[in-house]
Amino acid sequence: MKNNKIVIYIGILVVGVLLGWLLFGGSSKEGTDHNHDAVAATNQLWTCSMHPQIMQPEPGDCPICGMDLIPAENGSDGLLADQFKLTENAMALANIQTSIVGKGNVEGNTIKLSGKIAENEEANAVQVSYFAGRIERLNVSFTGEEVGKGQLLATIYSPELYAAQQELITAASLKESQPALYKAVRNKLKLWKLSENQINQIEETGKVKENFPVYATVSGTVTEKLVEQGDYIKQGQPLLKIANLNTVWGNFDVYENQIDRFKKGQEVMIKTNAYPNKEFKGKVDFIDPVLNTKTRTVTLRVVLSNKDDVFKPGMFVTANIEGSTAKNDEVLTIPASSVLWTGERSVVYLKTNPDQPIFEMREIKLGNQIGNEYEVVEGLFVGNEIVTNGTFTVDAAAQLQGKKSMMNKDGGKVMTGHEGHLGMDKVTEKIDFNRNVEKSFLPVINAYINLKDALIQSDTFLASAKSEAFRKALEEIPVKQREQTHNYWSILHKTSKGINENVSLEHQRKQFQIVSDTIIEMVRNFDEMNDKLFVQFCPMADNNKGAYWLSKEEKVINPYFGEAMLTCGEVKQVIE
Repeated sequence: MKNNKIVIYIGILVVGVLLGWLLFGGSSKEGTDHNHDAVAATNQLWTCSMHPQIMQPEPGDCPICGMDLIPAENGSDGLLADQFKLTENAMALANIQTSIVGKGNVEGNTIKLSGKIAENEEANAVQVSYFAGRIERLNVSFTGEEVGKGQLLATIYSPELYAAQQELITAASLKESQPALYKAVRNKLKLWKLSENQINQIEETGKVKENFPVYATVSGTVTEKLVEQGDYIKQGQPLLKIANLNTVWGNFDVYENQIDRFKKGQEVMIKTNAYPNKEFKGKVDFIDPVLNTKTRTVTLRVVLSNKDDVFKPGMFVTANIEGSTAKNDEVLTIPASSVLWTGERSVVYLKTNPDQPIFEMREIKLGNQIGNEYEVVEGLFVGNEIVTNGTFTVDAAAQLQGKKSMMNKDGGKVMTGHEGHLGMDKVTEKIDFNRNVEKSFLPVINAYINLKDALIQSDTFLASAKSEAFRKALEEIPVKQREQTHNYWSILHKTSKGINENVSLEHQRKQFQIVSDTIIEMVRNFDEMNDKLFVQFCPMADNNKGAYWLSKEEKVINPYFGEAMLTCGEVKQVIE
């Protein structure tokens, strides 16, 4: 009986274990998998595209600017200090394209040079006075007036010429007895450019002329008046500069490593913005034997016919030279769309890993433009893969990730308002903005000042309206000029939208801080400004981290606190 009970208990235990395995054995893996996914989801961090220092464990709004957070990259994947990575999604959205750098043969291509129209110095003349005196009448009224050879330019009273005429009359009566004296007096008047007819008239009439005319010795255009009516002048003093513009010079810069591609007599096709649908033929007349050590270029001169007065001195022109060949069989070229400029530097972005979207900035030196490509003098090698489309987007990503970029060649995060305060403690390279960009941004600066004044009043609805006006001023800037702002335009446009949509004064002021940092960074690089601007700083703003703003008045009126602390702050910089 006892043994039977033991067998029954063992059987019950086995059945229980079997049932437990059948019911719960498969769920263990599911639970493990579920937990694994949960851990993976927990490890996903979220960041702000404007403030990459923000890292949150879950999606939401940026605590600084209120923008939607985006998934952050997990880990550095062993990237070098200057490298950064983009997501495949970002690559697709921005239509970022790359290509392999190769050597393209220049033969048969068109080399494009930039230059300026200048006066033909060989055809220039200076009209001088051959005797001293006072200008009684000046017949040339203005610079740019056309004059012809033999045309009356001025009438001059000359005491010396008056005395010489009297000598001629006296010598004429003695020409039989003193022929040498008579001849010498006549020659003296000829040296003063009096004609035979004028001298004979004085001798025959026996009358002395008080005023004598000055006639043009050449035909052309008056480029400079050197005297005015009533001036006293010396013998040989210049009166007018006259240029014959029937032919002009086109002066073009040729890089040092391209000199061997050009020779005298080469045919050149000239184009100018004044006549975009026309081309003008010319020939290379002169190649300067002396190199400009500052620009490392020589001047190539083309003589152009200008009988129809098409070319004006000072006009910008481009020259296309066909069939130029170098001593080297091949030359390294890259698409023009791949190059970014700061005014002093040319940069491209390399894709350093062929299988992953990993990029790195590279400074290069360019040669001449060949069609839609540029020659590369230094910085790239055959086989390098570079960004050829979407270069501005890649540069913006480098800036946001604190890597070397076009405007920050040493790397480090910029424009966050929390790290170094606008770079006041850190020197960044000056950006050379296009002059048209600077002019276009003047209404934007005025709209920014109005937005600042609305925040001083602590009026959310007024600030929202002024932010909308600020965005409209941004949208009136032409698309081409937006692309030349080095991503500043898109940052301003995106951030100001948050001020317009958010009715919280606190959030408006946080986003105004980003707008201020960005626009201050821009105007600090402008070459010309209509108004004097003051960069002001409040150390208590942004939870005692400090914040900047821009004002047209030196007196501090704080937009971050309004009436609560209206005069808190100080002037940090004056932009003139």
